[in-house]
Amino acid sequence: MARELAKSTLDRLTCKLGDERKRLETLIDHFEREREASRLAESSSEHNADPENADGGSLAFEMEMDLSIQQNANELLDKVKHAQDRMEKGVYGTCEVTGKPIPVARLEALPYATTVVEAADRV
Repeated sequence: MARELAKSTLDRLTCKLGDERKRLETLIDHFEREREASRLAESSSEHNADPENADGGSLAFEMEMDLSIQQNANELLDKVKHAQDRMEKGVYGTCEVTGKPIPVARLEALPYATTVVEAADRV
């Protein structure tokens, strides 16, 4: 069942998804460059993440946090791409679980949402 959203609403959500995609791609690229720079500096003892000293432990923790943020950004980027694909197929705004229309307020808050709130825990 296709969902008919007003053109102005669909245009606004298309822009939101596009902006979010660019933001996430930039963030992911930043973390990839940081990780590569860290790998190159790994041979340097001042950058070595030796958990036996406080500086090394802090660096290791920071690297783990960055990796976690990057993984979350990758997952969110996948959701954004999926929502954009659903737009192209004409099924954007329809719950993947129930087939019901996703409220516009939910799409405004989470433009990559693919379910109504009640079905969010079923995917």
